[in-house]
Amino acid sequence: MDSVLKAIKRAINIEAKSVRELEKRVDDRFLEAVELIDSCKGRVIFSGMGKSGLVGKKISSTFSSIGIASMFVHPAEAAHGDLGMIRREDVAILLSNSGATREVLFLLPILKRFNIPIISIVGNINSELAKRSDVVLDASVEEEATSLSLVPTSSTTAALVIGDALAAGLIVKRNFKEDDFALFHPGGAIGKKLLVRVSDLMHTGDEVPVVYEDSDFNSLVYEISSKRLGMTTVVNSNRELVGVITDGDLRRAIERYSSELFKIKAKDIMSKNPKTIDEFSLAAKAASIMERYSITSLVVVKDRATIVGVIHLHDILKAGVL
Repeated sequence: MDSVLKAIKRAINIEAKSVRELEKRVDDRFLEAVELIDSCKGRVIFSGMGKSGLVGKKISSTFSSIGIASMFVHPAEAAHGDLGMIRREDVAILLSNSGATREVLFLLPILKRFNIPIISIVGNINSELAKRSDVVLDASVEEEATSLSLVPTSSTTAALVIGDALAAGLIVKRNFKEDDFALFHPGGAIGKKLLVRVSDLMHTGDEVPVVYEDSDFNSLVYEISSKRLGMTTVVNSNRELVGVITDGDLRRAIERYSSELFKIKAKDIMSKNPKTIDEFSLAAKAASIMERYSITSLVVVKDRATIVGVIHLHDILKAGVL
């Protein structure tokens, strides 16, 4: 078993070294590649055989997730009709460790005929593919990560990292933000976290518990119980927010006031300066505020004091934002 663990650690070290070496090769060629992709009027076409093809599919998926129209074309299938997916406005990114993959080289005359810029991610910068590319990104490695040097490991990792690096550059180039990312991920947890706003989940209208500063204890209990949010807002005569009362405030009032309980008013036990949020904020931000202050609801306001709703932690959890 020691030999197995040794092989695993060796593989990790070799791949890590291969990735570190890539940083030394970052130069104007990467900038040229980013410019070509950014200015592309069509789609970014990825192609590669075998493991390189799988890497190309992953990079293509990453590009799509940041709003860059992208697709993978299998080089062997291209010879049997899939070339129809390629347009003159496209940019091609071809992946090959050897730079001599027959199926990939087959694409070159067609791409040249369409005058499509070619970016190659290649392990041999002196190869046929490299020589016939407009931009060459060096993905060469000193050695693969296993005792069988024929198994693509470090080389595919290097190619993948170059693709991710291009995506990172394009994110900065295009000033791509979290909200932009969410637009392409509306169905998952990421999309919900970045797209769902307080206004989508808050309770409004008659669902919002409200009492006045001079409301008596019976009114407080009724409002909190009937609205089932574990709290009520407290407003002044102008219907402006001045405080909140929670289930916990009621329990503490019972202990403190005892026989005088039914003589107290809302203003006597309310928490002043309650935590609030606006309706346009992300629901994830509301959850963060609740967590920070160990509370389960926030009053939604506009103009600082006008109540427009209440958002509860349970609503956020139910929506799958967290």
